[in-house]
Amino acid sequence: MSVEEFKTRREEIPELISETDLSPSEIANIIRVTEKTVIEDLKHIAKSKKYGRLLILPARCRNCGYTFKPEIKVPKRCPICKSMWIEEPRFKIEKI
Repeated sequence: MSVEEFKTRREEIPELISETDLSPSEIANIIRVTEKTVIEDLKHIAKSKKYGRLLILPARCRNCGYTFKPEIKVPKRCPICKSMWIEEPRFKIEKI
């Protein structure tokens, strides 16, 4: 009888984003946790060299096209046009 390997969230997330880029809400839906939890885990993953380098495709305003700084957070409102129509940032792991 073999013991199944158990992976923590912080081990599962890098595995998910090593093949394709995903937004925090997409990751949250896949692993069934809150978006806030995913953001906290991504911050930890970014600091760790264990998983590779975390690449960030920055959030963008769908109304005026403003591109936010590449950060591990989901902006709520555009500083230029004040729109709340924001495309989430996307994250991917680059193996080193």
